Amino acid sequence: MTTRRGACPVCNKGPRDSALSITTDERGTVSHCFRCGYVTAEKLERSDAQPVPRTYHSWQELAEYLWMHSLPITGTPAEIYLLTRGCRLPPEDGDVRYLPARGKYPHAMLARVTDVVTAQPISLHFTRLASDGRRKAGTDTDKLLLAGHRKKGGCIRLWPNECVTQGLAIAEGIESALCAARAATPVWAAIDAGNLEAFPVLLGVEALLIVADHDVAGIKAAQGCAHRWHTSGREVRIALSPTAGRDAADELAA
Repeated sequence: MTTRRGACPVCNKGPRDSALSITTDERGTVSHCFRCGYVTAEKLERSDAQPVPRTYHSWQELAEYLWMHSLPITGTPAEIYLLTRGCRLPPEDGDVRYLPARGKYPHAMLARVTDVVTAQPISLHFTRLASDGRRKAGTDTDKLLLAGHRKKGGCIRLWPNECVTQGLAIAEGIESALCAARAATPVWAAIDAGNLEAFPVLLGVEALLIVADHDVAGIKAAQGCAHRWHTSGREVRIALSPTAGRDAADELAA
């Protein structure tokens, strides 16, 4: 029997993470995370057989646990962080909250990622913060998604669905979207350029404002999304930071 340590595929905290215990013997391999409780068993039916994974931990349990233990951002380091970045604060029923520090894990701004079309929760997005909230934590993983969960086709609904009537604004990151919210609401964050470019045409939304990051990937994503919405008969505008290499939040902060 051999035992080694590694990073948990669910609550991975970075390249040095060793919360996952992996034990292998003649029967197969059992992995157990001492932090979040994730467990898998890979049983070998024959000596030459391939492992058949069996998962006992549900991602919904971990995501819901973290979400239920988060707080509204008012009066927290997450509020200070957003105001320092020049952002407009989202409404309390939007999908951004504050997760208090726990042990070696710093304060975090927590965002729920939902499917753009169905609005079903699919993941969580973390922005780790310094204790005073005036900057990010300064770790190698200040921004990360819940490991092992789908991001494609998702967004962060900074304003809830009921606020979206005929028009919507989107940007890549949370900070860029909330800076854009000073001029236009409701606004959602697409998380990254790939999701923004693939942002689907939504029924009932007749006008889309795309707040593009001023880099090659950001401009390409905005143009691809705009073309698809335009060919669907919708009104589309692209707002671009005047300074190359900056997103909306960087521009406002500067």
